Amino acid sequence: MERALGFSAPSPLPSPPLKRGRGGFILFVASGACICAGLNGCGSPYVECMSSSLLIPRSSKRPYAIFVVAIVFLCLLAAAGLRASPAVLMVPWEKSFGWSRATISFAAATGICLFGLTGPFAAAAMQRFGIRVTVMSALTLMSAATAASLWMTQAWQLILLWGVLSGVGTGCVANVLSATIANRWFVTNRGLVTGLLAASTSTGTLIFFPALSTILEHGTWKTVVMVVSCGLAALIPLVLFFLPEHPADLGQTPFGADVDHPAPAPSRANPLRTAFGALAEGARSRDFWLLAGTFFVCGLTTNGLVGTHMIALCSDHGLAEVTAGSLLAMMGLFDLVGTTASGWLTDRIDPRKLLFAYYGLRGLSLIYLPYADFTFYGLSFFAVFYGLDWIATVPPTLALANRAFGEQRAPVIFGWISASHQLGAATAAALAGASRTASGSYLEAFVVAGAVALAAALASLFIATGRRQTPLATA
Repeated sequence: MERALGFSAPSPLPSPPLKRGRGGFILFVASGACICAGLNGCGSPYVECMSSSLLIPRSSKRPYAIFVVAIVFLCLLAAAGLRASPAVLMVPWEKSFGWSRATISFAAATGICLFGLTGPFAAAAMQRFGIRVTVMSALTLMSAATAASLWMTQAWQLILLWGVLSGVGTGCVANVLSATIANRWFVTNRGLVTGLLAASTSTGTLIFFPALSTILEHGTWKTVVMVVSCGLAALIPLVLFFLPEHPADLGQTPFGADVDHPAPAPSRANPLRTAFGALAEGARSRDFWLLAGTFFVCGLTTNGLVGTHMIALCSDHGLAEVTAGSLLAMMGLFDLVGTTASGWLTDRIDPRKLLFAYYGLRGLSLIYLPYADFTFYGLSFFAVFYGLDWIATVPPTLALANRAFGEQRAPVIFGWISASHQLGAATAAALAGASRTASGSYLEAFVVAGAVALAAALASLFIATGRRQTPLATA
């Protein structure tokens, strides 16, 4: 098999054995999105096996939810580092293999699209097989796929490893994981937790640019690949031994709960059916389309436009690439503050008002940027302001999804809403590049994106709050 593929990939780290249930099933572990084709079996025996591997005493009375957030934060940060790697390795791959920028960009774009589209299926897999199984499978897949690229020799292997497999893997360790953790482990401060975890995904992508560039400067592209792969693999035992499924596994209640909250029974529904059922339910709701539409604009105006074209825009105005990269890193640091603060505000202020403010200020700043003074100090003000608003939309968007669809169903539906974010990012990345090629300037792209953000600000006010739909059955 390995000879037929053209390279020899290292074996992934071993996972605990799965027990076959009474009617048989076929379990595919694809980047952490475990999809069960059978309707019987594969349930409690494996969950019990995983629970017994915990190294945390059940008698512990300390609120363990804080440690859960720390573990998930590290996983999200590592996945963000993987997503940032292709941008750093683009030129070294071009020189080493002679591949065109278009080919390498296609692999990166494939990863971005699958990163978004995997979300709802990952959320369904977490309900069916558990968070630990899904996250460990995703980390194993990402680590193995990254390490296998050390032996790649052909462009299709790059697309497979850094596009398909890495994209699906990172899609399991993304916003849907944050939503699931917040809903399972917290009753109060959910917005704050969601903001902190969301910040790790976006901040990690930005701050890893200079970190990975420094490693590349003192080594080769293979050095970067090995660091990323080993970092992902190191998190697998941490998840295995220290990440319970529910607070009840430790004899605890969710953070902020006044009464006992027994762990819900594991879903026995097929994850594919759950994911597509959530899409069908959401498609009948006006709130779903408003949330998905505004989040599409969020992706269009952040990593799709600024994250992809900011360095090129600065280069057009005579700013060095290293300086522009430092501005992105600055945005990442302030995003950690802004998104966490946004979560704190979401627990206290109407989320619709927050979205109105975020999209409105973002739109005005994008319209202003092409006319700004393109010096490092002139752009630093924009970097600080825009960084605070980079992905502050995540906590209020999730809060509105919880209100509209219920806590049990919201993570899966939020996965589809998050997919629209990545589609918006891909749209902006492509159209802004085409506009720059046609007109020789980014002016039109940034002004149009600013106007669209202002429209999203108005649309946010029409999202209903305080109304819940009847959740779909999960079994």
